Amino acid sequence: MTSDAHTEGLPVAMELQQPFIDWAFTQSAFALAIHDRNLVVLRVNERLCQMFQTTEDRLRGRRIAETFPTPQFHTLERYMRQVLETGEPVQRETYRRVPGEARERAWSVSVSPLKDERGGTQGILIGVLDVTEQYRTRQRLSLVNEASTAIGTTLNITRTAQELVDVAVPQLADLAIVDLLDSVFQGEEPLPGPLPATIALRRTAHQSVNEGVPETVIKLGDIDHYPDSAPSARALATGETVTTGFHDPAFLPSISHNPDRANSVRKHGLHSVITVPIRARGLTLGVAAFLRGRRPDPFEADDVLIAEELTARAAVCLDNARRYTREHTTALALQRSLLPRRIPETSAVQVAGRYLPASSHAGVGGDWFDVIRLSGARVALVVGDVVGHGLQASATMGRLRTAVRTLADIDLAPDELLTHLDDLVGRLAPESDAEAEHDVGATCLYVVYDPASRRCSMARAGHCPPALIGPGGGVEFLDLPACPPLGLGGLPFESVDVELPEGSTLVLYTDGLVESRGRDIDAGLERLRHALSAPSLSPTAPLDDICDHVLGTVLPGTPMDDAALLVARTRSLSPGHVATWDLPADPAIVADARREVGEQLGAWGLDELGFVTELVVSELVTNAIRHAEGPIRLRLIRDRTLICEVSDGSTTAPHMRRARVFDEGGRGLLLVAQLTQSWGSRQTPEGKTIWAEQALP
Repeated sequence: MTSDAHTEGLPVAMELQQPFIDWAFTQSAFALAIHDRNLVVLRVNERLCQMFQTTEDRLRGRRIAETFPTPQFHTLERYMRQVLETGEPVQRETYRRVPGEARERAWSVSVSPLKDERGGTQGILIGVLDVTEQYRTRQRLSLVNEASTAIGTTLNITRTAQELVDVAVPQLADLAIVDLLDSVFQGEEPLPGPLPATIALRRTAHQSVNEGVPETVIKLGDIDHYPDSAPSARALATGETVTTGFHDPAFLPSISHNPDRANSVRKHGLHSVITVPIRARGLTLGVAAFLRGRRPDPFEADDVLIAEELTARAAVCLDNARRYTREHTTALALQRSLLPRRIPETSAVQVAGRYLPASSHAGVGGDWFDVIRLSGARVALVVGDVVGHGLQASATMGRLRTAVRTLADIDLAPDELLTHLDDLVGRLAPESDAEAEHDVGATCLYVVYDPASRRCSMARAGHCPPALIGPGGGVEFLDLPACPPLGLGGLPFESVDVELPEGSTLVLYTDGLVESRGRDIDAGLERLRHALSAPSLSPTAPLDDICDHVLGTVLPGTPMDDAALLVARTRSLSPGHVATWDLPADPAIVADARREVGEQLGAWGLDELGFVTELVVSELVTNAIRHAEGPIRLRLIRDRTLICEVSDGSTTAPHMRRARVFDEGGRGLLLVAQLTQSWGSRQTPEGKTIWAEQALP
């Protein structure tokens, strides 16, 4: 009986529920439509009628594509047929403007089957829901995620600014602009305190939905001035975001200082602007402006948050780039100050050099080259490379270059010089930071060329072998012992002597020229050989042309290591510029030596140097006879200066001393030092040579 009562009351309950079902259909936030198997509209609710600005009577009894014959509704009917065939619902999202809405919005469209009690599909239920807020939230999150990987890919200020505007357009804005303070490009920190009433900003980057960015009136790289009423100036002065546009009566007056800008705003309908100060680590670097014109809806509060988030991410990257620029500029200035500003002219060689810093990512390194005048018209050629990059490498390079010059002044042989340099690098390691201790190291190639004998003495410490271009144009790499790099300590270095034909060209370089991450050194050496053998380069080609051709041919487009290149074409002194006498160890020979020197100076037209030169010869030859041992050799060299040399078989270095009043000797070297431009001594395989130079008339 209870069961029968329940059954009898069921239709009554269903009748009571019917109004609720109708209310749910008509008042749903979804736009709803019911279609039969022929896709004919059976019923729609009020929300759908509002969306399409129509009535239920107009829609009922017709297919929706008949009422709205547009492509999107034909696509909708295709989905409806698919549901009828498969019995499976279809879910789609679309972003468009419908007749009942003023703006484009995001819609979630659900096409579901209506099945009877046997599971057969008898109709279609279409539900449409406005999901604009969820869509925009996803878009904003996606934009922030994209910015985290797309902004700051390099340490280049301009590139980083461009990455910011590229991310912002078109997802957030129709036009995006980055203007920076000019000091940022020099790596300087902007001055603290209030900014001046009129602010100068350099246009660094811009992007637009319109090709060519026609909205902007300031070209990239140009400077524009903003009065304190302009949004950019206000954002810089307050450190706060400024949101303005046509809804703000002060907007157009604030940009009226630049009529071209005001006209462009009107022409392109730029109606909404967000101006965000670019701030990082307490410093204001510039401003980022985001504008809308093509998109009709103005910026909302969430858009401001996204603009600030994008700018904050870019600000840190821009400040990193600024700080890197400062360090890179400082290191490069230090390195260039340590490189020779002017290559000295010598009679021994004709020289050209190039230094090419690495790409900005790698930083400044410790490569260097040098040309050093030596006694006896000789010249030293040096190329070296310090391990690492940055200020530490540049500072170490400067110390090594100074050490090489000091050791060259005492005329050490190449192997001895590298031995002393190796000791110095070994002492530098403990002075470095503990973390960098093992990074202190260097390679070096030291070459000494004598134009009188055309002999070249050279040694290398872990460095690439020099290339030699013969007078006929053939190229070979000189076979030098592969001695260890500097800093290992305790291992010997070996010198090699080579006689070079006149007109030979030596090519010295660092490994940055021939070795890179994707290319081994053998392939790089072969490319260098090929470049030096190019038919376009004759054996007498200008050295600057050789340098430019080698750098342009051998180096990759963006080298990751510094490269130094030194090219030296050898010359020789003709026999007419050198006079040599072998002297016996007899005091009586001094007068003969003076006489022969005087005659030689007369033959060279240097009679006015005769008195001083004869006095110098007298003192040096007398000292050799008294304090040294044979063989004794006297040599005069007429070069850019007049060089007088006396060689003997003793290895004892001369010392200038102060003679007392009644001393009969001890004044010889003092006289030589007072009467000549410079003097010194050097060790030779047979003993030593004392030399003195005088300026030519």
